[in-house]
Amino acid sequence: MELTLLSRTYCHLCHDMEAALAPLAGEFGAAVTVVDVDADDALEARWGELVPVLLHGDTELCHYFLDAPKVRDYLSRIR
Repeated sequence: MELTLLSRTYCHLCHDMEAALAPLAGEFGAAVTVVDVDADDALEARWGELVPVLLHGDTELCHYFLDAPKVRDYLSRIR
């Protein structure tokens, strides 16, 4: 299972979400790929100010802050 965290290098909310996500990802054995939206014009145009955004494939799980109960429920259902 792979999750994608759309992030920016200078974004404190992004760093906070990555840190908060680590134990939850570990609990479910999920890999987390961090992608810098500023390195891809299409991602920046699509996600812009919503960053950080946590995705599983094309499914948006949360943005700005980690919604741990929602993500835990989602990961439990797709396990």
